[in-house]
Amino acid sequence: MTGFSADWLDLREAADAAARDRRLLDDAAALVDGKPDPLVVDLGAGTGATFRALRPKLRNPASWLLVDADLDLLQEAERRADGIPHVEVLRFDLAAPAPLPLTDATLVTASAFFDLVGGPFLERLIATAAANRAALYAALTYDGTTSYSVAHDLDAAVLAAFNRHQRGDKGFGPALGPTAPQALAEALSRAGYRVQAAASPWRLGPDDAALVRPLLTGMADAVRQTGDVDAAALDDWLAFRLDKAGDSRMTVGHVDVLARL
Repeated sequence: MTGFSADWLDLREAADAAARDRRLLDDAAALVDGKPDPLVVDLGAGTGATFRALRPKLRNPASWLLVDADLDLLQEAERRADGIPHVEVLRFDLAAPAPLPLTDATLVTASAFFDLVGGPFLERLIATAAANRAALYAALTYDGTTSYSVAHDLDAAVLAAFNRHQRGDKGFGPALGPTAPQALAEALSRAGYRVQAAASPWRLGPDDAALVRPLLTGMADAVRQTGDVDAAALDDWLAFRLDKAGDSRMTVGHVDVLARL
């Protein structure tokens, strides 16, 4: 399964928090508050960003299970949650063919996750959640769109190659990539869920250059692996984009979904 460093997750957390759709976040919190002894299971928890976004919205205590395959990230999540009651971590490889740890879950959460998984995993997860009568709050799923306030001739070609790379295997078989928001909503509807969806784009400006620069470099690295864009031209595109990072704007599309039975 594709892994991410704590440094990268820290870089993106503020942008994620700003991008989350407030109505769906509040609705997810209200759903948890409306249940007795609620349990929130956060998949691909990383250092606990979803926990930190949702927990302050709750009026009543809830139990949390933070699930990730990366022990270092889980230990950091545990450290940051030190002193907060009813928070447990579980090291678990979600890509493994083992029963998913959703027993007794009131709400299953995941952020920036579903574009990494494949269709079979998505169906298995939703079937398991439905069997447990669990709701799902999935935030910040990449939708395949990126735009810039200052254009470059290669923007469209780079985005197309990047999106093709995003459909590669991230540990769950061929990934849904930018098709994930629609695939997630459709699969949930087929399983009988009532689905709410809202746009949650990153709107990044000059103050976000510390995030934008590694984001652009990562995009270029992914595009380079596809071979779809001439290497020299790609280097020129990246140099242009990095130079503009401190005085231009970049928008990256995401979608938030809240689903309940």
